[in-house]
Amino acid sequence: MKVVNLRQAILQAWKERWTDYQWAINMKKLFPKGPTWDLLGLSDHLLEQALVGPSPNPLIMSYLKYAISSQFEDYSRELCVKALLELLDMFCDRLSCHGKAEECISLCRSLLSTLAWLLRCAAYCTEKLKEGSDATSGEEQLQLCINQIEKTVSRRKNRALLHIARLEEQVTWTNLEQALIKLTENHNKITNQQLRLRLEECIGLVKSIPVITAQSEQNMKMEFPTVHTLIMLEGTLNLTSDTQSLVEQLIMVKRMQRIPSPLFLLEIWKACFVGLIESPEGTEELKWTAFTFLKIPQALLKLKKYPLGDKDFAEDVNTTFEFLLKLTPLLDKADQRCNCDCVSLLLQECGKLGLLSDGNMKNLVNKRTADRELAPRLKSAENASIQPNPGLILRAEPTVTNILKTMDADHSKSPEGLLGVLGHMLSGKSLDLLLAAAAATGKLKSFARKFVKLNEFAKHICGEGSKAASVRALLFDISFLMLCHVAQTYGSDVILSEPSTSGEVVFFETWMLTCMPEEGKILNPEQGFRADPTKVESLVAHLNSSTEMKLVQVKWHEVCSCTPAAILEVLNAWEHGLLTFEAVQKITNNIKGKICSMAICAVAWLVAHVRMLGLEEREKPLQMICQLVTPLYAENTLQFYNERLVIMSLILEQMCADVLQQTATSIKFPSANLDPIPYRNLLPVKKPIKEVLITNFNDILNKGWVDSRSIHVFEALLHMGGVYWFCNNLVKELLKETRREHCYKAVELLHSVFCLDMQQITLSLLGHILPGLLTNSLKWQMLMDPPGRALAKLSVWCALSAHSSHNKSQATAKQRKRHREDIEDYINLFPLDDSQPSKLLRLLSSNEEDPNILSSPANLFLLISSILSSKVAGPHTQFVQWFMEECVECLDQGSRGSVLQFMPFTMVSELVKLPAMSKPKTVLAITDLGLPLGRRVAAKAIAAL
Repeated sequence: MKVVNLRQAILQAWKERWTDYQWAINMKKLFPKGPTWDLLGLSDHLLEQALVGPSPNPLIMSYLKYAISSQFEDYSRELCVKALLELLDMFCDRLSCHGKAEECISLCRSLLSTLAWLLRCAAYCTEKLKEGSDATSGEEQLQLCINQIEKTVSRRKNRALLHIARLEEQVTWTNLEQALIKLTENHNKITNQQLRLRLEECIGLVKSIPVITAQSEQNMKMEFPTVHTLIMLEGTLNLTSDTQSLVEQLIMVKRMQRIPSPLFLLEIWKACFVGLIESPEGTEELKWTAFTFLKIPQALLKLKKYPLGDKDFAEDVNTTFEFLLKLTPLLDKADQRCNCDCVSLLLQECGKLGLLSDGNMKNLVNKRTADRELAPRLKSAENASIQPNPGLILRAEPTVTNILKTMDADHSKSPEGLLGVLGHMLSGKSLDLLLAAAAATGKLKSFARKFVKLNEFAKHICGEGSKAASVRALLFDISFLMLCHVAQTYGSDVILSEPSTSGEVVFFETWMLTCMPEEGKILNPEQGFRADPTKVESLVAHLNSSTEMKLVQVKWHEVCSCTPAAILEVLNAWEHGLLTFEAVQKITNNIKGKICSMAICAVAWLVAHVRMLGLEEREKPLQMICQLVTPLYAENTLQFYNERLVIMSLILEQMCADVLQQTATSIKFPSANLDPIPYRNLLPVKKPIKEVLITNFNDILNKGWVDSRSIHVFEALLHMGGVYWFCNNLVKELLKETRREHCYKAVELLHSVFCLDMQQITLSLLGHILPGLLTNSLKWQMLMDPPGRALAKLSVWCALSAHSSHNKSQATAKQRKRHREDIEDYINLFPLDDSQPSKLLRLLSSNEEDPNILSSPANLFLLISSILSSKVAGPHTQFVQWFMEECVECLDQGSRGSVLQFMPFTMVSELVKLPAMSKPKTVLAITDLGLPLGRRVAAKAIAAL
């Protein structure tokens, strides 16, 4: 047979577009006899014809592939297999491709097919050894297969290409897995131990291909300030927030910092005990108790659903408590503060929720009991007089459920019975206990709505006698007092309902929004003058008379609405000499004599009014406030007056706190709380807020953690200075650090502090501060290592946290009150020189009408892309490298991550030019392998390495 005939056959096949199997059939018809195809040089002629043009002929290449696969699946032909293995040995460890993306994908597919062939060959050899026939030649052939598999998959570059091919060719990968299963089953039968161990290593390498993008090793530190501070922030400011939101934040921090599960859970409990110990007495202490004993166990129950590690979650919880029991001084201090065995109570709660087995729980309780024998104790008399708050909180939780059921009943059927329940709630610290338990279990919103409905019910009058009128007045007053107390303690957002479709106006909500003083809230005193003038005159005349205030047929919501206008009339008459001090005192006694809500409405208006007056005009309004807050000890007061008086005094003290500080006035409130209101007026009067911010930051950096007081200071500074000012100054402090350990500690602390308003702070950080540093060459020296690397880490952490929480959690009341800073045009903030491309000017402009958290990462990546493509290198280029490295480090296994999705694919080719980014694992991480385009981009970048 002549060679020319073979060439003509190839050309005929191409012209007639034979399929690969048609090619095989026709070739056997054309050349039925003669020497083998190898002697005819079939592969050479096929390659010659396939590579005539600038790109390979896919049809003729398919003939070559078919020929190879059809001829060499017979692994019994040892010499042929050996020849193929020697051929593979020449190029498998030196694979590269600098062509188009399609050619690189073809390389990935070919490599996968080759590996599948090698595994089938190895499986055949092991099967042959298992049968015991010709062991020497079988081991020799297996040795060659193992050598080639090692060369193929030992290089990370080849494994990355195989990872891409696995996603591209699912069928081939399935066949490979089947060969791998067969090989795994047979390898134990190999008698040669050295050969068996090498084969196990090869199997492990092949199995590692799908997880080549796995995360780095876990962090083995013992302290994690971010987790600690996040718990402190939630327990201090966000007791009413959704537990699921807290869990997602904690999971995000755990994954970003790669914290081992037992140490992660230990840090949560440590923060809880620290919060218990340092919380001020009173309501704050009850809040922390409810957070620790009710909310955190529920959070752990939700954490159980997440894959936290290799071990069972119950084992991790048990290990955590084993570690916790070694912190004896911390536990003893908490036990002293709470007057009980805190750990035992927590263990019981965890046992009820199935977080601990009974055996482990009993073992831990016994260990703690033995340790407590040596702990310092309070005196027995003190022990007897103090009821432990944890026990009270745990008993209050089911009581909340019972009260909610009681409140669902028809109020008109047994108002006296309902009044008895409310009166019991007012006694002692019962109300604060119930509110704390409701807040920690997510029932406070329902609790508040029940009292709003009760307050609305008390507005309506249906032919009543004196007793019924008295009960209705008390229901209105007590519900009003409770709602005021809830709003001041937990924020007004837990009371506000969705807008009514029927247009019905809810009295308390309207009054709270327009008239109730709150920290940082500016009120218009004229809001209270919308009442009917006739009713106002009638109320003033009644207050100025000596007759007792009637209760029957009185619409108390109208009385409260008229009270501000009536107080203004009295105040004007007093200032003009028409009323004496004694007459005014009689009027104020009448206001607070029956129901306390009138006094609250009066003081609320006076507080707003005083803020609008000059220094000389404030004297008489402040005297009226003093008269209204002084309790009236009269015989003819309504039921539960003393209990209502305690709540009223607490409410008025909170209302007046800001205005009394501004006017330097001192009023003695009759409440049982002798200590000042906790966490109020923390900022020094005569010290610039920037100095306060820097001092507070340095304090927490030296301590290594953030306490409750510092959280409140940071919150006040954020509210006063604004998001950009707050973030910019803290970033400046971070960039001043020169020691690596201080920088990374600062990053952990700042990330948790930024959780005060993560989304808005991240917008300022990514949208304002980083572009300012990256586009101004005078600031590049600030980005040197270690502060520059630390800032890159902080930026990625904030971006991930903000994106994960976007649209998942509602803003807190204080976040809603804070001015929302839109992201302004970058060009105005950071003018770019003429040498920078005009495209960048367009890319960096942001839409002021839509300051979405999604726009900042996208714009930042466009800026990074322009930096990489520019001809100027410097610290800003190094910062980009650190930023991308941290993005890769923070990725979840098998996921591109929420930040890198904003990166344009064109950046990949620029990034691999950086030495630290030219790694196969990095390329796989920064490209979206779920998309065909992402796989092609990754294949091209990796094949060129």
